[in-house]
Amino acid sequence: MNQSGWRPESGAGLPLDTALPATATGNRGLMLEEPLIFEIGSADRSGVDIEAAPAIASRLGGLERSEAIGLPGLSEQETVRHYTRLSRQNYAIDLGLFPLGSCTMKHNPRLNEKVARLPGFADIHPLQPVATVQGALAVIHELGEWLKALTGMAAVAMSPKAGAHGELCGLLSIRAALEARGDARRVILVPESAHGTNPATAAFCGYAVEDIPATPDGRVDVAALTARLGPDVAAVMITNPNTCGLFERDLKTIADAVHAAGAFVYCDGANFNAIVGRVRPGDLGVDAMHINLHKTFSTPHGGGGPGSGPVVLSEALAPFAPLPFVEKRADGSFLLVEEETAGEHHGQSFGRMVAFHGQMGMFTRALAYILSHGADGLRQVADDAVLNANYVLRSLDDLLDAPFGASGPCMHEALFSDADHGRGGLAEGFTTLDIAKGLIDEGYHPMTVYFPLVVHGAMLVEPTETESKAALDQFIMALRSVAERAKAGDPLLKGAPWHAPRRRLDETLAARKPVLTWEKPAAAQ
Repeated sequence: MNQSGWRPESGAGLPLDTALPATATGNRGLMLEEPLIFEIGSADRSGVDIEAAPAIASRLGGLERSEAIGLPGLSEQETVRHYTRLSRQNYAIDLGLFPLGSCTMKHNPRLNEKVARLPGFADIHPLQPVATVQGALAVIHELGEWLKALTGMAAVAMSPKAGAHGELCGLLSIRAALEARGDARRVILVPESAHGTNPATAAFCGYAVEDIPATPDGRVDVAALTARLGPDVAAVMITNPNTCGLFERDLKTIADAVHAAGAFVYCDGANFNAIVGRVRPGDLGVDAMHINLHKTFSTPHGGGGPGSGPVVLSEALAPFAPLPFVEKRADGSFLLVEEETAGEHHGQSFGRMVAFHGQMGMFTRALAYILSHGADGLRQVADDAVLNANYVLRSLDDLLDAPFGASGPCMHEALFSDADHGRGGLAEGFTTLDIAKGLIDEGYHPMTVYFPLVVHGAMLVEPTETESKAALDQFIMALRSVAERAKAGDPLLKGAPWHAPRRRLDETLAARKPVLTWEKPAAAQ
């Protein structure tokens, strides 16, 4: 109350079944309705004044385009408002918990961003003389040394751009090692609990892919795997912790059997966040493993990049790692080993995967994250990530089926399904998709749904270590509320989301017949 005695009053509440009035603009409060940029601007106007270009003879040999390309012209203010309004319709980790399972969407510390923008990191060019980028090469080398120490591996390839690219690097190293000993093996074994990119990468490399079943507790069937080993098997690709959120406790036994059969072990390290500082994969017999810097070490994630997926390699595979790589000289300076110098330094390399070394911004961010945490802090990352995932699992397994809830503690993520659970399943006609859409109305991006494929109606939640108990409690409350509505058969849930910028789409039609180009209304009609 101010000094005049006036007190602001809120309007009388409307009954819940009252339809909200439409607005003339289509806006809903501060959720602004935003047209396409082509519908705002027009090709006959421009936001800037530019002098006409002088007439010059074309050097394109008749290949130049003479007609206008139809780009919309907007003023600076219109442009800024358009993209700002669109950005407000995005969900982001800076807005709230991002529960995507298997993706480790965690907070990116702003310290990392500040370091990545320092002169000497942000403004260097890949074609600069090596003598002028010694600091950048030192960062790449130091980060690589940390990754080797944390994984117990002999070498690291820093150039792969992302997880699947890292898988390709690992398999090419394995193929080079096999070819070096004159061993033409053509089969890769992939357990059901592995990431979906594993069989795709193996097939891309020209290998035949064979599945290995899982046991009822969600782990690799060791007996089935060892029975299939033979002289035609090049490698086993295993995800640990696996996609069911469980640690493959028999990995050392598996690795020993694979090595005895003359093959190699590739580990998908996308879930390294759950074991960093706790387990060294090299001690378990792993020969190659990619590490997603955008997951475990907090660099930005998504949007097609920027990404980075370094690959650590065992002693058996180290000689075949790709070019280029950073080598530290005796005098403390750094050499970037390229094709010209590979013969004397790295003669058995399988070759080059990328034009230049890697994504410098990701390297600086990851190293800043590692140095700010230290060894003890990285161990706590794993501890807290596992604690948070188990808190989510046990807070919801009385309501939602947890298919592997009795298989021991989960690791980085909690897995649920749409099964009956002995207390009544979802109402007739209600699905996992309805729960996911209902979460949007609650202000959350949905968790990963229908993956892994080994679980029907899967809901995969990874809270990561960066979420507080208060944030987890609010998410758990929201998910419980939506799940209870699905069990009760709330018809409004079938239409969710109601409060998003757009209503529920026909996702099957959108995938099969996507509309990716804009046409003028008259032409479209």
